Amino acid sequence: MTRPLRPTAAAGWTRRRLLAAGAAAAAGAGLPGCQRGSGTTTLRFWAMGRESEVVAELMPAFEREHPGVRVKVEQLPWTAAHEKLLTAFAGDATPDLAQVGNTWLPEMQALGALEPLEPWLARTPALAAADYFDGIWATNAPQGHRVGLPWYVDTRLMFVRQDLLARAGVPRMPRDWDEWADALARLRRHGMASPLLLPTNEFEPLLALALQQPGELLRDGGRFGNFSSADFRRALGFYVERFRRGDAPGLTNNQVANLWQEFGRGMFAFYVSGPWNIGEFKRRLPPELAGAWATAELPGPDGPGASIAGGASLAVFRRSRHKAEAWALIGYLSRPDVQLAFYRLTGDLPPRRSAWAMPLADGATLAEDRHAAAFRRQLERVRPAPAVPEWERIAQEMQLSAARVVGGRDGLDAAVRGLDARVDGILEKRRWMLDRAAA
Repeated sequence: MTRPLRPTAAAGWTRRRLLAAGAAAAAGAGLPGCQRGSGTTTLRFWAMGRESEVVAELMPAFEREHPGVRVKVEQLPWTAAHEKLLTAFAGDATPDLAQVGNTWLPEMQALGALEPLEPWLARTPALAAADYFDGIWATNAPQGHRVGLPWYVDTRLMFVRQDLLARAGVPRMPRDWDEWADALARLRRHGMASPLLLPTNEFEPLLALALQQPGELLRDGGRFGNFSSADFRRALGFYVERFRRGDAPGLTNNQVANLWQEFGRGMFAFYVSGPWNIGEFKRRLPPELAGAWATAELPGPDGPGASIAGGASLAVFRRSRHKAEAWALIGYLSRPDVQLAFYRLTGDLPPRRSAWAMPLADGATLAEDRHAAAFRRQLERVRPAPAVPEWERIAQEMQLSAARVVGGRDGLDAAVRGLDARVDGILEKRRWMLDRAAA
C-alpha cells in the first residue's frame, strides 16, 4: 500500500475523555490466564506513521480491562514498513500483531505469515461482517481466506469549490462523466485555465476510474493483465481526455507548490483526493472560504461511480505465542466507540457503519458531518484492487503508462499493449506457482 505523507491531524479529545471512551464497553473475547496476579503478557504491536504515534494513547484503557496484558507499540515509518515486515518474517522475528496496508495482505497471506481469522471471528459476534463496508471487507480475504480486519478506511473522491461552479453556471454537482466534462468545460469558458487538479504521478484517480468499469483489471484468475480490454481503455481514454482538452494541467503533485493555497486562490475547482485533506483544507483555507468548498462522490460513466477500497487492517502473525491476547486487542480497536475516538485523533475514517452512526462531541454523527458525509456515501461504492502480491508494482506501471500518454510519448493503443506485456512479465512467477499447484 502506498500511503501519502500527510501532516498531523488535530486531536479533538483530551486524554481523559479518550480513555473514558475506551473503557465504556466490554472487551469482547475473554482472555484466560491474564488476570491480575497470574503474570504479565507483553504484546508487540507494530504500527506505522501517525497511527503509531496515536494508538499508544488508546492502550491504557485496554490494559485496564486486561490487567495481565501490556502492549508495546513499536513505530515504523511508512517508507520502511513493507521491507521491515518481510525481513521480520524471513528472520522469524514477527510481532504479535501489526497494522498492514490492505494491498500488502495478499503478499503476507501468500507467505503464510498471517493467522487465519475465520475461527476467531466465528466466536466474536460483536464483529459482524454486515457492519463493515462491503468493498473494504473484501480486501481482507485474499484467495478467500480472511487474514485481516479493517482498522481504518481510505478512498478517493472530489474536493470541490462549489462557489466557483455556481459562478460558472454549473447547476449541480456532477453525477456522471458527461456532467463532469460539461462542468469542466463551463469553468474553462468562465476563465479557469485548468479547473481539475489530477497529478500525473498518482495512480489512485485512474485506478478509481478503472474500477468503475464492469471488467476486471487482471484476467484468468490474476494470471495476465487485462489493460487492452475495452473497459480499461474507456477509463484511460476519459482520463487522458481531461489533459488533452485542457481540463487538467500535466503536472505532478511535486510541481504544485501549495495545493491548499492554489485551491483557495481558485486556480482549480476539482481535486481528487482522500479523507486526510478534510482537516488540511479546514486548517489551511482562510475563514471566508469555509462555506465555499465541499466534498462529493466520484462521478461514474453512467451515474455515481465507484472508488478505491484503501486503508489499513489489523493482522495477527501466525508465529505469535499470544494470539488470544492479540485478538482481544484487535477486538478492542474495532469497537465503534474506540474507532470514533481514533478518528478524532487522526482523521482516519472508521470501517464500521455503526461508528459512523455514533454522536460526536457536538451531538451530530460522523455521517452527518458536512465534509465527511460524502465519504460515507462513497464507501458504499468502493471496489478492492486485484488481490495479488504484485499489485503495487502493477499499479505503478499503470500510472507510468498513463503519464506517457498524457505527455504525448505514447498513443493509447501502444500504451495498453505495452502495459499488458509488462504486467504479464510481472505475473510470470505467479502463473508458474498457480500452474504448479494445480498440477
